[in-house]
Amino acid sequence: MRYMLLMNYEGGAGCDVPMSEWAPEDIAAHIEFQHALGRELTTTGELVDGQGLAAPDASRTVTWDGRNAPVVTDGPFAESKEFLAGYWTVDVDSVERALEIAAKASAAPGKGGVPIQQPIEVRQVMAAPTVES
Repeated sequence: MRYMLLMNYEGGAGCDVPMSEWAPEDIAAHIEFQHALGRELTTTGELVDGQGLAAPDASRTVTWDGRNAPVVTDGPFAESKEFLAGYWTVDVDSVERALEIAAKASAAPGKGGVPIQQPIEVRQVMAAPTVES
């Protein structure tokens, strides 16, 4: 079963200081933790993909009605400081294993080495429904 582990940045919990304000050694420790987790999941054969995402101010939203020119806008610019910071896609035997990996990812070190307690949303990747003709 494939699951997406969506890493949400919300501020608060164990991470109320943006990474841009961390000491360089804290950033390095956090990045090394992410790389080590990626290596571990690669070794176990569970990693499908994992990436960090650019901040929301670098994103664009596209809508299209299928006829006129697509509309491209900056953002979204959420009213809160919450945003999707990255993701892991894993292929595991059970939801319990996906939750175990999410818990480990949530405890990544932050400023001063304190676990950031990052909220990780765990969602199963669904297969397309079969359609009989």
